Amino acid sequence: MLFTINQFYIIVGVLLATIAIFTLLDKTHPKRLTSSIFWLIYALIFLVGNYLSEALVGIMVIAMALLAGSGKVIGGKHQQPNLTQRQQDAKRFGNKLFIPAVTIPLVAVVATLLPKGFSIGNLQIIDPKSATIIGVGIGCILALFIGAAITKSRPTQGIHEARRLLDALSWAIVLPQMLAMLGLVFSASGVDKAVGAALTNYINLDYKLVAVLIYVLGMALFTIIMGNAFVAFPIIMGGVGIPILISHFGANPAMVAAIGMLSGYCGTLMTPMAANFNIIPAALLELQDRNLVIKTQIPSGIGILLANLILLYILI
Repeated sequence: MLFTINQFYIIVGVLLATIAIFTLLDKTHPKRLTSSIFWLIYALIFLVGNYLSEALVGIMVIAMALLAGSGKVIGGKHQQPNLTQRQQDAKRFGNKLFIPAVTIPLVAVVATLLPKGFSIGNLQIIDPKSATIIGVGIGCILALFIGAAITKSRPTQGIHEARRLLDALSWAIVLPQMLAMLGLVFSASGVDKAVGAALTNYINLDYKLVAVLIYVLGMALFTIIMGNAFVAFPIIMGGVGIPILISHFGANPAMVAAIGMLSGYCGTLMTPMAANFNIIPAALLELQDRNLVIKTQIPSGIGILLANLILLYILI
């Protein structure tokens, strides 16, 4: 097989390790030792995670959390073109600057739509199990070289820009990956059953309105707490959706699941825990108010959540 997901894990690991070395060598960085350790641990998880025990990886993740939580992971100072220079560059390159950005999703879509088992001769091109993610990885590499060709820069400039962006995002860049695993941990530990038992013991869910309120608002609330609707979904669906709405009231499972996920996404709009949606864009846009994205989205989130409540109540 020509492209597999592990190849891109290695590329990400090498990039993170390089950034860790650059951070350690940066004498102007106020927390260069602890910050470089953080990025090096993260790099090792990508590079050799498959060969490490689950317990050891867990210890490494805890070490990263302790470093980040104690304020030991911060960004360094980077020289950037002033506003005038950036405006001149934007005018000089014009819409060509959008070509690398469009390349990434375009390649991802092509990789996703390739027939399963697509091959040239006897060589399968992309692992169908991870086609979309591999497509994003290939798209990023192509975008790097296209961007370098447009701006007449060296591709290695991408490493310095990656470090600058990682410093701007800091430890928040790790949250999406960690939160994605949280749902599996909660499901394996039986949190959904515990939540369902607590709700049925203390709240009368025989009333349809009460059950709908708990389900919809619970999805949003758990997403706000944990930052990921996919984490909240198995908990609320297993605790309320399946035993109450579907089994007791006879609701359509597909409808309950769809409205439940949409309710979770409403919570995503209103929480800083959803770092990849709300904190990272604010950092990339260099907004003075890091919560501005959330503040802007709250009215939409509340409005859609109310619509979900009404819709689910009517459809059951």
